[in-house]
Amino acid sequence: MPSIEIKLKRLPHGEGLPTPSYGSEHAVGLDIVSAEEVTLAPGGRHPVRTGIAMAIPHGYEVQVRSRSGTAVRNGITCLTGTIDSDYRGELMVVLVNLGTEPFQIARGDRIAQLIPAPVLRAGFAEVDDLDETARGLGGFGSTGR
Repeated sequence: MPSIEIKLKRLPHGEGLPTPSYGSEHAVGLDIVSAEEVTLAPGGRHPVRTGIAMAIPHGYEVQVRSRSGTAVRNGITCLTGTIDSDYRGELMVVLVNLGTEPFQIARGDRIAQLIPAPVLRAGFAEVDDLDETARGLGGFGSTGR
């Protein structure tokens, strides 16, 4: 399986926390932990500090995604994000509490997954007409009927 090296800088408030790591041999996402204690109120959201910054190789991004277990058990999800290769600030994970109870996040709790991915740059060619497809203009669940 192809791999890349991502340079990681530990910030002072991230000392002693684990480096992002895969939870199993075939896991796609690297678990990332919180560098702070936070209580998320129902319906609340908070950018949670991770105590790390990264240098992602040019031509790659790192996607931030929710951890499915935390979402199912507690209604805690993250706002999906992209970390660009030229960003050097602290990685922050915006968590949202979709549950009905306050949720306590402790320092060192796993809060999200990081998924490295290659990047393709797109250009646009403006045209007068688009080719026809079986789906056509159907959207918003039209293929699931």
